[in-house]
Amino acid sequence: MRTAAVAFILSMLCGTFLTPWVRRLAHHFGVLDHARSSRKIHGQPIPRLGGIAIVISFYVPLVGLLLFHRGVSMFFLAERDHVIGLFVGGISIALLGLYDDLKGANAPKKFLVQFLVAALLYHLGFRFDVIANPFGHPIVLGWLSLPLTLLWVAGVINAMNLIDGLDGLAGGVALVAVLTTFLVSLQRWHPLMMLFSAALAGSIVGFLFYNFNPASIFMGDTGSMFLGFVLAATAMQTNQKASTAVALVIPAIALGLPIMDTLLAMARRALRGRPLFQPDKEHIHHKLMARGLSHRQAVLVLYGLCILLGSVALILTYANSGQTALLLLVLAAVAIAFLRSLGYVRLDLMPQTAMYRKRNRAVRSALQPLGRRLRQLRNANEMWPVIVEAAGILGAVSVTLLADQPAGTASPGGLPTPQTFTQQPPAGDEGTASLFQARFVIPGAKDGSRTLELGWADGRREIDRDTEIAAEIFCERLGEALDLVQRSTSLASVPASKAAPPS
Repeated sequence: MRTAAVAFILSMLCGTFLTPWVRRLAHHFGVLDHARSSRKIHGQPIPRLGGIAIVISFYVPLVGLLLFHRGVSMFFLAERDHVIGLFVGGISIALLGLYDDLKGANAPKKFLVQFLVAALLYHLGFRFDVIANPFGHPIVLGWLSLPLTLLWVAGVINAMNLIDGLDGLAGGVALVAVLTTFLVSLQRWHPLMMLFSAALAGSIVGFLFYNFNPASIFMGDTGSMFLGFVLAATAMQTNQKASTAVALVIPAIALGLPIMDTLLAMARRALRGRPLFQPDKEHIHHKLMARGLSHRQAVLVLYGLCILLGSVALILTYANSGQTALLLLVLAAVAIAFLRSLGYVRLDLMPQTAMYRKRNRAVRSALQPLGRRLRQLRNANEMWPVIVEAAGILGAVSVTLLADQPAGTASPGGLPTPQTFTQQPPAGDEGTASLFQARFVIPGAKDGSRTLELGWADGRREIDRDTEIAAEIFCERLGEALDLVQRSTSLASVPASKAAPPS
């Protein structure tokens, strides 16, 4: 217990001193979150490499104790496989998150690395062998233990990544979950998991000093993925020797908020015909803010919910099968009531949802071949008609492309000048005066200088998320095509033109 307290204090001090240094580093290299989407709610660019401080603050005290504390060395040697899994797996996931923060990684790449790391954990003894069944005998998994372990590790990693939407939210959720894991480890006297949980809690607290609203730094995917990995691994190992009445139930409840939010996101996107991995603005924290709560109030409400779930998880460690079943039924009823109050359980909206699904699938099907055509073109003149066609599919009546000049092309003053392509509605067209315009950043330019601006004259005052998602996906394809143009040919200087609106 004393060693765990030392690990907590050392990790917290490391996080407190390292986070400002990482913040300055992110500013220096321009690794900032610019809030270029409607789902982003911060108003200015914020450094997003805070996860580096969390990772270093977690490992440095553990390595120090390993080298200079004989008791810790004995613990590490006694559970060598588990230590290797947590060290190698954690560093691998942190590097994946760092790559995603700096370069961007698509979903297949992320899942590949996550499943490989999960498989390593399984090989080293991290696994679930049974599923609790409070209403009968526990279910022995057998060969299903491997796929369940893979899904658990990847699921918790991505759940923590998805819930990282408000200042201090992911850190606070992780802190409550890791404290729950620590208390369960203490109850079952699992020294190694106590030590790892204490170190993670300290690194989170040190980071939260700078991440709580108003945040001066974000943890990024480096931090959220790393937190998810350590939580998944420690919770799994801590509860591995639990009674079969609560095996898997306790960690699932302790991490109930991010797991529930992830399942809701997957169901919502599938029902509306959205890509499963395209972000939206309908997470639980968004719903709370839509109800009038401030940024900080929404975070505190969710902290309270996590504390409630953690308390239930701890109570279950002392409950028998009958008590577990009753408590789970009550918890399920409370969860359903909470979700209904936020507008998630709305059977009356199913016909409207089906209509959105049909429309979204039709728009994406129409845009998909345009993305392929863009990659086959090698100059901006050829791309422009395809972009105009895409704007028409999205219902826009105006479109403006601002693209960077090819390398080596500069204005007479020596500075690069942007390429601009514009198509506006004809003069006198009805609705032009009330044109609503939305700007989308095209990936590829570090300073965000490549943009696509679309305008609608149908009376809308804001862009719906379905249209925004379709435009963002098209901009990703457009960015890939412009990168190819930059590498292969130089953009010719094209004057702005005006033509009929997109059909």
